[in-house]
Amino acid sequence: MKKSFISLITVFCYLLLPAALLVTLLFVTPPAPLAAQQKTVTIKLASLAPENTPWGSALNKMAADWSAATNGAVKLVVYHNGVAGSEADVLRKLRLNQIQAAVFTSSGMYLISPNIVTLSCPFLIRTDEEFDTVLDKLRPQLEADVRKAGFVTVAWSKVGWVRFFSRNPVYTPADMKKQKLAVGNDMPSLNDAFRTMGYQLVETNLNDVLMALNSGSIDAVFQSPVTAAVSQLFGIAKNMSSLRVAPFLGAVVMNQAAWRSIPNQYKDKLLSIGHEVELQNNQSVKKMEDDAIAAMLKNGLIINECTPTQEQEWIDDVNHVMPQLLRKTFNEALYNDIKNVLK
Repeated sequence: MKKSFISLITVFCYLLLPAALLVTLLFVTPPAPLAAQQKTVTIKLASLAPENTPWGSALNKMAADWSAATNGAVKLVVYHNGVAGSEADVLRKLRLNQIQAAVFTSSGMYLISPNIVTLSCPFLIRTDEEFDTVLDKLRPQLEADVRKAGFVTVAWSKVGWVRFFSRNPVYTPADMKKQKLAVGNDMPSLNDAFRTMGYQLVETNLNDVLMALNSGSIDAVFQSPVTAAVSQLFGIAKNMSSLRVAPFLGAVVMNQAAWRSIPNQYKDKLLSIGHEVELQNNQSVKKMEDDAIAAMLKNGLIINECTPTQEQEWIDDVNHVMPQLLRKTFNEALYNDIKNVLK
C-alpha cells in the first residue's frame, strides 16, 4: 500500500536555447494544462467505524470537501469498517506510511500519547459543557503532544460517555465493588485506576462480553450507551448508573510525512474543514447516545438515579486514591490543567 509522492520539477531550459528556437517553442508548444502541472496527493485514511454511521458519513463528507477545496489536489480515500485492522495494526501501518491517516478512539490515542487518557479520569469531567470547555482550552497542548509523537491532529471526536451497566443495581462505589467488572486490556492505565480503587476486574475481550455476562464470569461493564445498545448487553446488565463515569475522546490524525506532502496553501483550509466535521460529528454522537438510551429504556433498561450525596461518594472515592493515580496512571500536569479550567 505504500506510495511515494514524487514532486514534479519544472525544467526552465529555455534560457539555454538560442533566441530563435525559443520563439519557435513558444508558438509551437502549447502550455501544459493545470491538471498536468499539479500533483495529486492521495491520503489513505483508516476507520474502525461502519460507513453507515455518523462517523462514516462525516469522513465521507470530509473527503468530498477536501477535494473541492483543493481543486482535486488532495484526494482522501476512506477505508471504513475496520478493514485496515485493529487500532494497534492501524498505528503500525500509519508509522510505516502504508496508510497516511486514521481515526482513533481513546484506546488508539493512548498508544500515541498516554497523557490523553487523563481526560478520561473517572468523575473529573462530568458534563458536555465541561468537556467542550476543557477541549477548547487545552487543544493546543494536546495537539502538541500528538506532534511530538509524529502526527498531526486533523480533528477531535467525541466517542461518548462511559457508564456502568450491571446485573444488580449500583448507586454507590460499594455496590459496584461487590460485582465483577469487565475491562479490556487496551487501556492498562484506566484499569490501574479502577484496580487501585478496589474494584474486582476481569479482563474480557469486547466481543466476549455478552457471553461472559451469560456465564456469570462478569456482572458489570463500563461502556458507552451506544455500544451497550448495539451489543444488547443491557438484556442481562439491565441496570445503568445515572453517573457519567468519563468521556472518551477520539481523533483523526495524519502522519507528518503525509502532512508535509500537502501544499502549504491548502493546509489551513483542510484543518478548517476538519473542525467543521468535528462539530457535526459531536452533535451526531450526542443524538446517537440519547436515542440509544431511549431505545434501551423501552426494552427493559433501568436507570439507577444517584442522589447528590451518593454522587459525592464516587468523587470522594476517586479523590482518596488520586495521589497514587497521579504517580502511575494519569499525567499530573495535565490533570491540574483540567482542574484549573473546570474552576
